[in-house]
Amino acid sequence: MPEVYVTNFNPNFTGVSATAAGVLRVQQRDLDVGLVGHRLPDCGTPMTRKAAIVASRTMPEGRPFSIWHVRRNPEMRTAIWARDVLGLPIKIVFTSAAQRRHSIYPRWLISRMDAVIATTEEAATYVPHVKAVVPHGVDLDQFSPSTDRATSWQALGYGGRIGLATVGRVRPEKGTDLFVDTMIRVLPDHPDAVALIIGRTTREHHSFEMDLRRRIKAAGLSERILFAGELPPEELPRVMQGVSMLVAMPRYEGYGMTPLEAMASGAPFVASDTGYYRAFSGGGVAGSVVGLFDVNAATAEVSGLLSDGARLAAMSDAALKRVRAEYSVEREVAGIRKVYEDLWAAG
Repeated sequence: MPEVYVTNFNPNFTGVSATAAGVLRVQQRDLDVGLVGHRLPDCGTPMTRKAAIVASRTMPEGRPFSIWHVRRNPEMRTAIWARDVLGLPIKIVFTSAAQRRHSIYPRWLISRMDAVIATTEEAATYVPHVKAVVPHGVDLDQFSPSTDRATSWQALGYGGRIGLATVGRVRPEKGTDLFVDTMIRVLPDHPDAVALIIGRTTREHHSFEMDLRRRIKAAGLSERILFAGELPPEELPRVMQGVSMLVAMPRYEGYGMTPLEAMASGAPFVASDTGYYRAFSGGGVAGSVVGLFDVNAATAEVSGLLSDGARLAAMSDAALKRVRAEYSVEREVAGIRKVYEDLWAAG
């Protein structure tokens, strides 16, 4: 029987899905881990919720109980029901990244957890039962630099010689409009650059995307600010190898993995002051952080880096060194494993 059940009840591949997949791929090396719910890339065949509940009736060999590691409200709810209503021998671990107060229902769910892992010190202040602060890490086998970035960019077929990108769902919270405003100001002075908007647009934000397209067209940049849509998870590392810089302008982010994925691919970032971006930057060594909504500052930083090849190259090298030293998924898995072991040791 699995020692740990990792739940993934969202059929869409989100940032939470990406972090769970990265962790699970490493955990499978030395733990008996079962994936429950929907598939994650390279994580094996998942079991159903019903199958996981049935399997959890039997304690894993050498353990006093199994652990359910959950990351979303429906996953917490199912695990609580399995433990408290069905009386299964399980403990529940929740990873919390939000850097703001949860609403009433999630607060109640989180209060029922046996252990909470916060991704940052600030996130830890908003939730109870925090056993460890463990920053998310990036899979350095999946995200790695190209031997020739220019060739990698050309192979993508988007045109131009230099690639810029933002990654995330197309919606106001992710600051897609702020990215577009920044690119409308930057690109006329850098005719070799092309900007990608990578992410899905849901039905409720269709009009938001249409407005962005109109603004891009009015600026005469429809061939240079491109909506790439949602890419398959296995395709994103190849795109990151081609881009020279990530530009992330969200209005709010709990943690934010895309700068780490860019850094692991040898690309620095310019980002708004939210999530864990300031920590990633290492004081401006690996990336540049600007104020929320500050398109002027973002424009100056992006344009400045594109105009100074030596500075861009130095920041690229620093980004790669920093992510390898501080933000590997192996470091995250080690921190999570300690929480598991402490729970098991306590019986």
